[in-house]
Amino acid sequence: MAAPIRHLNPWMRFAVVAGPGLVVMLADTDAGSVITAAQSGAQSGYRLLLLQVVLIPILFVVQELTVRLGVVTGHGHGHAIRKYFGARWAWVSVLTLLVACVGALITELSGIAGVGALIGIPGWLSMVIVVVGLTIMAVRGSFLSVERIALAVGLFECVFLYVAYKAGPDLHLAMTQAFDVPVRDSAYLYLVAANIGAVIMPWMVFYQQSAVVEKGLTVADLRAARWDTAIGSVVTQVIMGAVLVAAAATIGRTATGQSLDTVQQIAQAVTPFLGEINGTLMFALGMIGASLVATIVLTLTAARTLGELMGFNHQLAQSPRQAPWFYGVYVLTLVLGGLLVASGVDLVRLSVGVQVMNALLLPIVLGLLFMLARRALPEPYRLKGVYAVVVAITIVLTAGLGLCAGIAGILS
Repeated sequence: MAAPIRHLNPWMRFAVVAGPGLVVMLADTDAGSVITAAQSGAQSGYRLLLLQVVLIPILFVVQELTVRLGVVTGHGHGHAIRKYFGARWAWVSVLTLLVACVGALITELSGIAGVGALIGIPGWLSMVIVVVGLTIMAVRGSFLSVERIALAVGLFECVFLYVAYKAGPDLHLAMTQAFDVPVRDSAYLYLVAANIGAVIMPWMVFYQQSAVVEKGLTVADLRAARWDTAIGSVVTQVIMGAVLVAAAATIGRTATGQSLDTVQQIAQAVTPFLGEINGTLMFALGMIGASLVATIVLTLTAARTLGELMGFNHQLAQSPRQAPWFYGVYVLTLVLGGLLVASGVDLVRLSVGVQVMNALLLPIVLGLLFMLARRALPEPYRLKGVYAVVVAITIVLTAGLGLCAGIAGILS
């Protein structure tokens, strides 16, 4: 891919290179993240709003390392760990990934089923439509077509910005509560861990590194790929903040501390100023966009990473005949996720719990990412000097805060 765009100006190069960063960031604002943000606004008002801003540079620092590793080494994350740290650590990282993927996929599909219930579609039918549709998309599409579909559905999340605006937030109260940090409140700490886990997820690291490799990006595209990641980091956190604000301005104002139990309840809570029909439609579009783009990313990540580790073909450019195991894992993951959703799991409680689990897994994921950036990259691109110290401090503080807050919340 690098040859045709070598002589393009920076804007044209960005237009061609952009995609992996925006897709993974839109997937980051998935059903579980939307629900976690809504729960945060309902239970703590605007007190977790500042955290959404603080997480923007942290998210960029983490994902930029995956971009650098992908374009410079040409290896996916699982392959790179196996090459530089051996099969044992590769399997530890992949098992960590699979645990995160399974938990997240259930929340995505449950979110879709919940939206279907809003408009009268049975859960089983929603799952059939999603599994069949995404299977056809993968089997019949190329990497670029799948990426464009993911971007298109993910952009529906932007309706949450309008929802937040129409909810009529109190800006003075928002500023006051944003700087109110009740560090002794175990429920608040649990939500802190959930929000950290909702923003920095293990599968994001694996997906973006593999995606830039499959797209054929090279070191000549590194600057544009970084901008792709930076813009996506801002977009995903603006959407998270919008959901939190909408919930804080509605149910957080009238029934502070109330726990949300279903997607339908969240829809009713955050859309009262839009009218019943418009509110339901806009919430449904946002949640469908969030859930679908994350489902695409999660299933591709699981199939690609297992392919990298076990040595079977694992790219969308290859046909099902050329990569039967890749497509088999992809479809099996979707089907199993759909069947688990039919078990009637409590989506809101599961979603927040999955984000806390992500936070608890961060020391392993971010630790391996940092060591790869120090060992796998050649001298011009290696993580070193003052920036390496900054990244190390950022990773230790983020992983440590997520771990401590998660444990404190669980023990309470």
